[in-house]
Amino acid sequence: QVQLVESGGGLVQTGGSLRLSCAASGRTFSDYNIAWFRQAPGKERAFVAAITWVNINRYYEDSVKGRITISRNNAKNTVYLQMNSLKPEDTAVYYCAARGGVLRPTMTSAYEYNYWGQGTQVTVSS
Repeated sequence: QVQLVESGGGLVQTGGSLRLSCAASGRTFSDYNIAWFRQAPGKERAFVAAITWVNINRYYEDSVKGRITISRNNAKNTVYLQMNSLKPEDTAVYYCAARGGVLRPTMTSAYEYNYWGQGTQVTVSS
């Protein structure tokens, strides 16, 4: 098992930036692919970005490409989500999630991930 804890959320104005962190503990962190999802009030949990444990491939949801970057530091057991040019529609609770094995670009559904953090709130004011 792996335990995930998100941090770095907060209130920011439109056009601002935030960096979210996902710290992991438990089994070997570098064995896991990590994704970020977000859930706005009244909406389903939606894929944002993912990074593989091998070859360090990165996948992004179309609406965040060019504004959001996912990265990982296996030595620190941490994955980051750098978010720039934030918009009010980015407001949501952001969750990190982990899965072992293969991660394909089409794996953007929440059910494909086994482990979840508790989430961190991001609010973008207009």
